[in-house]
Amino acid sequence: MIILGIETSCDETAAAVVVNGDTILSSIVTSQIAVHHPYGGVVPELASRKHIEAIVPVVNEAIRASGMEIKQLNAIAATQGPGLIGSLLVGFSYAKAYAYALDIPWTGVNHLEGHINSVFLEPDPPPFPFVALLASGGHTSIYLVRSHTLLQPMGQTLDDAAGEAFDKVAKMLGFGYPGGGVIDRLAQAGDPEKIAFPRTYLNKSNFDFSFSGIKTAVNRYIQTHPNEYKVQIPDIAAGFQEAVVEVLSYKVVHAAMEAGCDHIAIVGGVAANNRLREKVRQEADSHGFSVHIPSTPLCGDNAAMIAAAGYHQLRQGKISNRSDDVYSRMRL
Repeated sequence: MIILGIETSCDETAAAVVVNGDTILSSIVTSQIAVHHPYGGVVPELASRKHIEAIVPVVNEAIRASGMEIKQLNAIAATQGPGLIGSLLVGFSYAKAYAYALDIPWTGVNHLEGHINSVFLEPDPPPFPFVALLASGGHTSIYLVRSHTLLQPMGQTLDDAAGEAFDKVAKMLGFGYPGGGVIDRLAQAGDPEKIAFPRTYLNKSNFDFSFSGIKTAVNRYIQTHPNEYKVQIPDIAAGFQEAVVEVLSYKVVHAAMEAGCDHIAIVGGVAANNRLREKVRQEADSHGFSVHIPSTPLCGDNAAMIAAAGYHQLRQGKISNRSDDVYSRMRL
């Protein structure tokens, strides 16, 4: 089954062609970072306008790069939520029209389900069941994954997402948006033990998260050290990153222990963080668990993961109607 995937949940316009949910023929992603950087975050109205400008050329390029003809497409999968309503509407409406014109089925995909299915686009996917940590700019949750379409929530953030905390701390330090990659690079030159920030485990017996406190702690340190924090930026970044990573790695490994799973997946934009990848592998190795993390291009928002999730939905007969709508909040 050859599926065209379309993703426009936030500020990336993406399209991909994927075969049978596991083979990528093409994956095109157009970012809006330059547009939103001056504002320190994503401006929803600007994002939707840029999606309108980009959707046609991005989809055309994905089909061209795949080597397929339009008439060879068997189905279309598009992100239905969660995300920014204006952005979602662009890709979802385009997918509706495209499928209607080609007279082929299409399906709306949960963006979070797409992220979890991203590990199946790699050569060594985990067997079911496994525990997945989904950490991104808008979401931080742990799931027990029983199948491609059956995911049981085990815990979630009660306030800020991990990626959101990275972005906000980078902004505090004067680096603007997006902040994940900046903090990762700065931390490599810093000492994570020089400035100790709190580890918010909440209750170590459950798998919920809270990252608002660590963000506030960094802000308070900057305010109380106005004359010295600028030369300590690498150490601040390293200390902050270590505090977040320790909590994420502890929770996902203990979730796997409770669920009786030997396999862990880390997905979402924060999964690209080098220290998180290293720390989770260290913790998992000590318990004999295997860790599965997508390559960096598949950690961020992309349409290949949407096509992969859509393939399994379509196999189960989940076909969307032209009356279906998008949702800013959408549970698995």
